[in-house]
Amino acid sequence: MKYMIMLYASQREYDLMTGKPTDQPAWTQEDVAAMHEFMAKWNQELVESGEFVEARGLTAPVHTRRIHGVKDGVPVVTDGPYAETEEVLAGYTIVECDSFDRATEIAARITNSPHPAGEPTGSEYIDVRPIVEGFEDFDVQ
Repeated sequence: MKYMIMLYASQREYDLMTGKPTDQPAWTQEDVAAMHEFMAKWNQELVESGEFVEARGLTAPVHTRRIHGVKDGVPVVTDGPYAETEEVLAGYTIVECDSFDRATEIAARITNSPHPAGEPTGSEYIDVRPIVEGFEDFDVQ
């Protein structure tokens, strides 16, 4: 079965990684390189195990548009980032493996990603969800 591993981050985290001013010191080039190296190794291990399907990172929340509802017959579009949403989807990896437990085990390894001293380790949270490949995969209860 295929599973989507969804990584979440905040605009603040994107700003720290790209050196934009925040209330915290920016990541150094070495910090960013270590994180990229960790993620490349994590992906390569999945390729070698045959479990890797696809992975993508997403741009910062400031480059997001949300379409929600309709007002006067026109979709309502809001530019990000959104004050009411601290974390947003930062990237995803799709794996194909034997079980939900295995997909969870794979995702949990991301929490070992290096971060600058004083910063939380790993993503704030990571979701793992089975991918629906057909109507029969829906769990309707």
